[in-house]
Formats: sequence, structure tokens, C-alpha cells
Amino acid sequence: MILDGKKIASDIRGEIRDEVARYKLQSGISPVLAAVIVGEDPASKIYVANKEKACREVGIESRVLQLPASTGTSDLVRVIEQLNDDVGVHGILVQRPLPTGCEESMILDVIVPCKDVDAFHPENVGLVSQGRPRFLPCTPYGIQELLFRYGIETAGQHVVIIGRSDIVGKPMGLMLLQKTKVGNATITITHSHTKELALLTKQADILIAAIGIPKFVTADMVKRGAVVIDVGINRLPNGKICGDVDFDNIEPIASAITPVPGGVGPLTVTMLLLNTLTAAKLNTK
Repeated sequence: MILDGKKIASDIRGEIRDEVARYKLQSGISPVLAAVIVGEDPASKIYVANKEKACREVGIESRVLQLPASTGTSDLVRVIEQLNDDVGVHGILVQRPLPTGCEESMILDVIVPCKDVDAFHPENVGLVSQGRPRFLPCTPYGIQELLFRYGIETAGQHVVIIGRSDIVGKPMGLMLLQKTKVGNATITITHSHTKELALLTKQADILIAAIGIPKFVTADMVKRGAVVIDVGINRLPNGKICGDVDFDNIEPIASAITPVPGGVGPLTVTMLLLNTLTAAKLNTK
């Protein structure tokens, strides 16, 4: 079974569009997402443009603040503090990577937690770990929705995650551990220093690859019948896009698998929209 993230994302966006319309009618308030981009990184510009388009599709207002690459940490902090104080802005995200010289952790910490729609602030990370999230980090949130909407059981299943990033690996593990509708799993988090990695991945009922290496996961690393979630997006020398999973050789042995592109990617932006709507409701209260 191919897990069509593009279709699931479209379904969720339809739900968000309807909820945004209801919220506007009831409150008279339009949710607003502010995106800060520093420098001229082409990939970052594409990501932000995609987020702008997605916002328009569901009725959320998008504001983009383009800052020069020479912007230092203190200047960026001042911009974020202005957005924190602006009652008309409900969600704030800072597009990464930031230029050399900007202290990323400090920048992320400055965003007020109730507007931190990426869920990177330490307070929001702590709430996720305790099972009482204000927001859920967008990519893991999208993976949970994908599993839920395809009826893939997680309770009691062994989930092996390849990658320990703060964006995917760590929060994904925390979320699947919780006593929720898409949780109650047994979690193993692996990484580049894990010994005998294939012995662990072959035990996985659900394998999540988020290591950032093209076709890193090969067929001999996957148990027959496993569910395989590929978070990776890598550009090959020939210009083609591929994931962290060797899709062609793993598809025949997996019970379900995400393609790249069209798998997890569309859901990441979609959950950002949902978090922005949630932030608008929280900030209105």
C-alpha cells in the first residue's frame, strides 16, 4: 500500500479551510502567520513561498519578513520581539538554516511559546514530552495523521526511528510513546553511531527514516510486512528527488510505504496551518 501523503494533506486542508471560515465568522479574527527569512538561500525561499500558497488555500493570512543575510542575532531578536508584541500576529516561524553568525537556539527561544507554531521552544518541547502539548511539531504531527487516517495500528508496535534530530527523531519518539490514539508504541531511536543498525531496523513493525542520506535504508534492513515512513528529501546529482529509503526495492516487501515526493512532505506544511489556527484561538483567549 502506498501511503499518499498528498491526498491526506488535501483532506486535512479542506477541514482546516472550513474551520478557519467558522472561526472568522464567530470571532471576526483572521489567523495570521508571520514567516521570517534571513538571507537569500534559494531552498528557504521556495519553502516560504509554498507556505504562503498553502496559507492562501485555507484562508490564513501570511506575512513574510525578508531580512538581509547581514542581519545579526540582536537585530533578528528585535524583529521577533516586535512580532511577539503584535496582537495581530498569531503564529511565528523563523526559516532555517540561518546565516552563520545567527545563534539559532537563542533565536528560537525568543519566540513567545503561544506563537511558536513550529513547536521548537523549550517550553513547547517539554509539554510534548509530558503528553499535554500546546502544539505538536509539524513533521511528526503529519506522520501521526498519516498513520491514523490509513488505520495503521501503533499500540504495542515496535517503532524504530533512524535519526535523532530535534525536528523529527526525538519528538516523533516522544509522541508515539504517549497514551494517545496514535501512540502506545515501543520506541527505539537509532542514529549514525548505532552499532549493528540493521539488526534493530529488521525488528521494526514501523520504520521511520529521517537521517538525510539518499537511499540509506536498503531492503535487507527491513522486515517483511513492515510499515516504512520515509521523511528524507534528497536531491541526486541528476537532479531527481529521492528519500532516505530505497523505495523500488523495499516496496515489494513492505506492507505500506510513503513515496518521495508526495509522502510526508505535503503534511508538514499542512500541520503548520493547523497549528496556526490553534495559535489564533489560543491568543484570542
